Amino acid sequence: MSDTPSKTLLTDLTREALAEWCEAAGERPFRADQVRRWLFGKRVESFDEMHDVPAKLRDRLKEEFDLFTSEIDRHQVSSDGTEKLLLRLRDGEHVEAVLMREEKRRTVCISTQVGCGMGCVFCASGLLGLRRNLSTGEILEQILRLDRLLPSAEERITNVVVMGIGEPLANLPNLLPAVDTLNEKGAMGIGARRITISTVGLPDRMRELAAHGKGYNLAVSLHAPNDELRNRLVAVNDKIGVEAILAAADDFFEKTGRRVTFEYVLLEGLNDSAACASELAERLRGRNAHVNLIPMNRVSETGFRGPPMEIAKHFAAILEKAGTPATIRKKKGADIDAACGQLRLEAEQQT
Repeated sequence: MSDTPSKTLLTDLTREALAEWCEAAGERPFRADQVRRWLFGKRVESFDEMHDVPAKLRDRLKEEFDLFTSEIDRHQVSSDGTEKLLLRLRDGEHVEAVLMREEKRRTVCISTQVGCGMGCVFCASGLLGLRRNLSTGEILEQILRLDRLLPSAEERITNVVVMGIGEPLANLPNLLPAVDTLNEKGAMGIGARRITISTVGLPDRMRELAAHGKGYNLAVSLHAPNDELRNRLVAVNDKIGVEAILAAADDFFEKTGRRVTFEYVLLEGLNDSAACASELAERLRGRNAHVNLIPMNRVSETGFRGPPMEIAKHFAAILEKAGTPATIRKKKGADIDAACGQLRLEAEQQT
């Protein structure tokens, strides 16, 4: 962590902003591309490792910018290869980021806020409320930290899911420059179709994301087929409503051509019944949608748990029979506090 918190985090600058800074510093704009290649492509830890950048410019960069401002407070490795980081930011707050390995995929899950204000009763991320938004650079820094866990230059991050701590669309002004950077060929070069942004369902922001025009995937955390049940599970739903969310999802599909995924956390005895499955199937009938069923990861502070696998499979079968594709998400990192927010909650409780 830097001893000079007044420095700017380099990743808070877009490529264009860094090029302008280089020009102001008396350098050609292409130096920005050189610096970004080192940072995003060659996994350097300091400006001194950027060998083709002039020493004078490296010194100027060190004076004004930090490459990293977070520290790794905890690094957990699961028996299935999943790795989870608890990162302490320079103001002392914590966020979590996860690397998941699966055959040829290397998927990372990142956070967008410190805490969350959406009020999902089963989620550890929001138990302490919302503290603040992450900056663009703080979002990107999670990716860079996870990328440096990969052992060889040939092993690269292939997919990004923005489903960690926080409501991503509530921090859209900082999130969009971050995912655009991930998508840039001169940075991480991750295809738009390999980047998925999650939301609890903020209709105006869903339409704003569609209008951005980059073709990122959208995942809507629905969790219930009707307002009566969803109001109990997701506090902000009483101000939104399922119909408004589905209408915004329809608009997203019409604008982008990208099928919307509906995330549905299965909670034993609450939203996992055959009746809920049938009602959800009816809600989604005729829509180009996919349902991702997520058996609840046990969080002791909430008291909720997922149903037996046969219940989850029956739920999926009802959706499939009605014409809505459904999958059951594999559990990853179950032995390392896999539920989002658990490590942060533990760290906060110890302070």
